[in-house]
Parts: sequence; structure tokens; C-alpha cells
Amino acid sequence: MSNVFKFFSFGIFVLTCICASSSLKAAECYSAYEAEAEQGIRIHSELMVIGLNCMHLTPPGQKNFYVTYREFTSKHQDLIADYEQTLMNYFKKTGVPKPEAALNDLRTDFANKISTDAANMRPDIFCARYVDRLGKVSTMDRAKVKKWAATIYPSHPVSHPVCKN
Repeated sequence: MSNVFKFFSFGIFVLTCICASSSLKAAECYSAYEAEAEQGIRIHSELMVIGLNCMHLTPPGQKNFYVTYREFTSKHQDLIADYEQTLMNYFKKTGVPKPEAALNDLRTDFANKISTDAANMRPDIFCARYVDRLGKVSTMDRAKVKKWAATIYPSHPVSHPVCKN
């Protein structure tokens, strides 16, 4: 009887370890909304860099490109804040010691990536390539912004795999 109990206890222990391991792995992947949140923050960060780098090239009579970025930010501040909170909750859930710092690092990485493009191109070429995004987002409602953020492009993958379930 004692050996059966030990075997049964060991089986429960192994099953518990397997379940704990699989839930840890599940925590490392993004939910669909966490992936959308990361993409939303990427979009917002890229728009900031575009607005800042191209504001001096705004054609006469048009709204300044940086002002367009700021208006987008103001119009969608609740969605951006929700995306930020979603990512900080993900960082907390996965044991990141400083979730807000991790979010800031993520934003910085996104901004640095597009800033590198800007640094490697002449300003007029960079703006010709990217400034149309500001015009497009200035007319987007919340549903369109969310749809854009929820679309994961192969050229812009999220930093964690998306959970299967």
C-alpha cells in the first residue's frame, strides 16, 4: 500500500509540474489583444518619429505633420492608454520586475528602429516614404485603428508568439 501511495503521489507531482510548466509557457505568449496592444504601441511610436522628422517638410497650407500626430494621440488617448496598460499587465504576469520601464524600453526600441531608417535616408526621401501614414491615421476612427493594430505583418512581427488558444 505504501508503494502505491508513493507512486500515486509521484504521479500527482509530475502532473502538477507539467501543468505548471505549460501555464508558464502560455504566459510567455501573447493573447490576440496583447499582440494588438504591442502593434498599437509600435504604430503610435512610429507616427511620433514620422511627425517629428517630417514637421519641417510640411507643405505650405497643410497642417503641420507633428500637429497631425498630436491630434491622433489626443483623439485616441484612451485606446493608447489601454494598450499601454495591457502591455504592463502582460509584463507583470510574466514576472518582469519593472513593467513601466519595460513598456518604455519597448517604445524606445520601436522609435529607434524607424529613427534608424530616417538616419539612413535623406529627410525628404524618408518623409516621402512614411508621411502618408499620418494622413491616413488622421481620418481613422477607433475601429480602423484597432483593425490596423490587430493586423500583424510579417515585416513587423510582435516580440512574443501569439497563443494558439
